[in-house]
Amino acid sequence: MDNDISHVVVSLLNYCRKEAWAGYDPYDALNSRLFNATSFRHSKICRLVLTQALKRLPFNIRPFLLIDKEQNPKALALFLAAGLKLVKLGIPGTETIAGEMIGRLEALRSKGTTYWCWGYSFPWQTRTIIVPRGEPNLVCTAFVADALLDAYEKTRESRLLDMANSAGQYILKELYWTDADGTASFSYPLQGMRIKVHNANFLGAALLCRLYRHTGYRQSLEPALKVVRYSAAKQRENGAWDYGEASTQGWADNFHTGYNLCALRAIARDAETTEFEPIIRKGFEFYRRHFFRDDGAPKYFHDRTYPIDTHCVAQSIITLLAFRDFDEINFDLAHIVTNWALENMRDREGYFYYQVQPIYKNRISYMRWTQAWMLLALSTLLEHRHKAA
Repeated sequence: MDNDISHVVVSLLNYCRKEAWAGYDPYDALNSRLFNATSFRHSKICRLVLTQALKRLPFNIRPFLLIDKEQNPKALALFLAAGLKLVKLGIPGTETIAGEMIGRLEALRSKGTTYWCWGYSFPWQTRTIIVPRGEPNLVCTAFVADALLDAYEKTRESRLLDMANSAGQYILKELYWTDADGTASFSYPLQGMRIKVHNANFLGAALLCRLYRHTGYRQSLEPALKVVRYSAAKQRENGAWDYGEASTQGWADNFHTGYNLCALRAIARDAETTEFEPIIRKGFEFYRRHFFRDDGAPKYFHDRTYPIDTHCVAQSIITLLAFRDFDEINFDLAHIVTNWALENMRDREGYFYYQVQPIYKNRISYMRWTQAWMLLALSTLLEHRHKAA
């Protein structure tokens, strides 16, 4: 099995390197030079329609819309995290990945701020606002900072800790807010937006707790735990979390639930607390019970299967491995999910398809959404198998 997965990893790695770590994204429609040359660019409805249409089309018309392949900071962070695992495992050709990714992340930091923080390589339209290209946001920044801490723990280069700590200060100083009732959250997707999104809360708090473990800076710990307590308390009776607290955010999906659970485990470890253990266990029981078909295909939503999405595949593998100590069956299920993806979602060129629908497959390659996530998931699987050997 190790040899098979190693071959898949090397093949995927070669594909990503050949593409210079750049690619299209499900949400990159507003990078279209053709669209931006028209008056339609001023219409929120047109921006939403174009974004949703490109996200759903099973064939790729981006070249015709003059959308370029881009390096995305979040994808580079995932490549960095994966590369650090692979070089430790002795996978050939991985020795230079970390340095290359760190250099690119330094170059792609968000402009106009003294903090180290990052945004996406495209503008994106929410239901209410348009988020500019490169505008810093919590999720992108947290993933980058977490990968930089992975690199710091390997190299002990102080500049990496300094960059990650600056990102943590951006989250704490620019995004943290308290409501009139005393509850706390982080702003997402933009600074100043008082929208309560649970995966953003957990990811931001996890980063601050990890930084606390490295720096001993207790002023970060208490606000982080206050945010965690708010979102933890919003867990449903069945163990699920809504995506957020707005009236339009009442769904539970696979990969955001996985984010929540992995972040909570990291928070418990780094803050050295058992406070959230019952919530973690209830959440994971819901996750394993509701997000997998009998054949191992990961469901997108807890109450329906399609689309089967490679991002869900990857996060499922990562989450199951993170909870391996709960039950060894989680390790087995991670392999079942992996095998299903290899049989149903892998192209002969080495990359992974975007989605499987009931009557067709969307074979478009997305660098951030699919390839970077699958490289990290498979690297994590190899790491666990190596430890078990």
